[in-house]
Formats: sequence, structure tokens, C-alpha cells
Amino acid sequence: MQPVAEALKNLQQNTQNPLLDRVGALFEAAGFELALVGGPVRDAILGRIAPDLDFTTSANPDQILKLIKPIASATWDIGREFGTIAAQIDGEQVEITTYRADSYDPESRKPTVAFGDNLEDDLIRRDFTVNAMALRLPSRTFVDPHQGLKDLLGATLRTPSKPEISFSDDPLRMMRAARFTSQLGFEIEPETFEAMVQMSERMEIISAERVRDELTKLLLSENPRPGLEALVDSGIAGYVLPELPALRLELDEHHHHKDVYQHTLTVVQQAIDYEKDYGLNKDLVLRLAALLHDIGKPATRKLETGGAVSFHHHDVVGGKLAKKRLTALRFDNDTIKAVSKLVELHLRFFGYSDQQWSDSAVRRYVRDSEQQLLRLHALTRADVTTRNQRKADRLSHAYDDLEQRIAVLAEQEELDSMRPELDGAQIMEILNIKPGREVGEAYSFLLEIRLDEGEIGQEEAKKRLLTWWQQR
Repeated sequence: MQPVAEALKNLQQNTQNPLLDRVGALFEAAGFELALVGGPVRDAILGRIAPDLDFTTSANPDQILKLIKPIASATWDIGREFGTIAAQIDGEQVEITTYRADSYDPESRKPTVAFGDNLEDDLIRRDFTVNAMALRLPSRTFVDPHQGLKDLLGATLRTPSKPEISFSDDPLRMMRAARFTSQLGFEIEPETFEAMVQMSERMEIISAERVRDELTKLLLSENPRPGLEALVDSGIAGYVLPELPALRLELDEHHHHKDVYQHTLTVVQQAIDYEKDYGLNKDLVLRLAALLHDIGKPATRKLETGGAVSFHHHDVVGGKLAKKRLTALRFDNDTIKAVSKLVELHLRFFGYSDQQWSDSAVRRYVRDSEQQLLRLHALTRADVTTRNQRKADRLSHAYDDLEQRIAVLAEQEELDSMRPELDGAQIMEILNIKPGREVGEAYSFLLEIRLDEGEIGQEEAKKRLLTWWQQR
């Protein structure tokens, strides 16, 4: 019983927040029930700090708003449709939601909201037992009708109601189960996981935006691998990210290649490890690029004579596939562009260790990476998963050398700007031409010289430009 006693002690100690007492007393005086619920209760027991405070109450949205407006510095009612009022109180973000008894149309992407009238009915409609615990306020009475504390201490994910009912109500909860394995390090209880397997096709009715948000939360966890494996093993990934299970290419005794799926999971984790080296912090673009960097391999796989397997141009194909998938998931344009660029470039470095590049090749590497150079450094290093230590060391030293050369060239030539000596206006003046295609061609000509030779000075650039123009 000691772990339970310690857990309840943690709950009381980590909820010693005057705001809880203040809001609890406010609602009690008005004749309404109020309880801290879900993530904040779970996190308090685990000794973690929840980013927001979530409450549930017997008051309806209008009553909630009327009660908290006098004590809030700001309120938001954008969640009023679902019974939620958000507010800033004493410098903290809070959300207060009317007791819910949601019912879902099996064919609908969104829940049909029905307000409930008691805490117990509200708790049974929550996703997992570890999120179905509450602390009544201001009495601070712990409420746990579904043995959430037991599951929390046992690091187990289980639904309060039958998993078939819970996942039918909201199929996104299946993705959330996978996410919690990564965020909390929990195991999905066998009956719950079997329901995920049997009901994975229900993910087809979930909107792309909701899928995107869950995938993002999973990838930004400390250890995405267990969650990604849960998505693939349950079959859910086949509906939300089919490129990932497609990486489990068949192996045979005659043709040998690295397990692309397991390699990808390792690259994701190694990319996370490299983030701190490049001043990146929970970088979604890098993590998406690591996850998708080899998705062009299934389409380009070719069995060669002698037992080899090739994936020619899988980087280019992968860049296009990444753009297509991220667009379908409604990611923003900047993220899509950055990730597809990284996938397209992730192989560029390999070969540098065999034959050192010219300065112009280094300049092109920087230019082509555009604003993604640091991420490209991290992704390229993460992509080395060989068990051959000598090969790994050789590649690492080669990339050290490349980064050093980039730094030297940048210092010498302001490599980041990567512009020719003459701009568009100067080109038009020298050639006496108006804006149009020819200005772009002239600019590209001068840029190639800049990349190949470095700085040549404005006078030399002008001379070369005039010669090129006369010879056209």
C-alpha cells in the first residue's frame, strides 16, 4: 500500500495551489460542483507540472462565464459549443467544462455534445482510466471510480468503459493511446490494444487536422518510438501514415538490405539526440524529416544481381511523397516545404568521405539547403545507423570536416547570403534592359560564377556579364 499512500501524498502536495481553493470556493458558494480533472490530477500524482488546469463542473457555460469573469484577467468562449470556457486567472491558464455525456454519431467526425449532471458520468466518458481521476474542490476529495490510480502506478493504459465503446465514440483515442506510450512510458493493456487492432479502420472518419495534431504531439514527446510502433503494430498507421508500415520491406535469403522500418525509428531517435548539438529544441520539422526520409525506398526498390538491393533516387521520390502526405495531413506550407527539402537532400553528403568536395560543391550544398542547413546537419548525422564502428567513425569525421569547411567559407565569403556581386537593378542598368526573363537568366549566370569561384568583385562580374550578353 505504500505506493498508493505516496501517490495520494504527491497529489495533495502538488495541488497546493491557492487558485484551486479560490475557484472551488467560488463555485461552491454559487451552489455548483467543481473538480480538478484529467491530466492535472494524473501529473500531480506523477510529480509533473501540468501546463494548464482543467476543471469540470455542474454549471453550464453561461453560468461558468458569469462566475469567473469578475476574477479573470481574460476569458475565451471558443469552446462554448463543447461546454468549455477558458480563462486567465492569477496568471494561470484554466479551462472549465460542464459535465459531459457525449454521444457520437458513428459516421460523424465530431462528437454530439450532451451535458451531464454528475461527475461520475463525466469520468466514464474520458479516454483512459489514468485521465478519469478527479479532485473535488474545495473539499479536495479524491474521486477514482475506474481504478485510475492502480493503472497509473502500474503504468497501464486502459479505457474506463469497454474499449470498443470508447473507441467507437471517438476513434482518435486510439492514436492518443499510442501517444501516451511515448509521453508517459505506459503499456497499452492487451484488451485495449486488441480493440485498436480490430477498430483501426475507424480512423478513416477522423479529420486530417485531428490526426495531424495527435501525430505532432507524439513526435514531440521525449521518446516517439514506442508510440510509432504502436501505430504500426495496431494497423492504425496504415490509415493515417501508410508510408511508415510500407517501410517494412520483405527480406529474403538472396537479397540483403538494412531493415528500413527499424532504421527509420532509430534515425528519429538519433535526430532527437542531435537537436541540442545544433541549438534545436523539440524540432517538429527535423523529426518529421527523420520519420519520412526513406519513404521513397519502397517505390524505388530494385533487386540487383549478386544479392544487392538498390533504391536509386529514393531521396527525390521521397521528397515528393513527403510533400503529398504532409499536405493530406493539413500541415502548414512552411513545414511541408522544409520537410520535403530535407528528405530530398538527406543523401547529398554521402560520398563526401570518398572524395572531398570542391569549394563550389560545398557552396551548392549550403545554397540548396536554403534555411534548413542546421537541420540537414542533424538529419545527415542521424542517418548513420551502421553497426560497423569504423564506417561510422569515418562518416562522422567526414561530416566534421564538411562542417568546418562550411564555417571557413562562410567566414571568408559570407556564405549565408550566397548572392552574386550584381543585383537585378544593376543587371538591367548595365545591359539596358527592362524587367523580364532575361534579367533572371543573367542573375542565374552570375550566381553560378559565384558558386564556382567565390567572390570575383563587381568590375569582373560586370565584364563577365557583358561578355555573356554579347555571346548569347
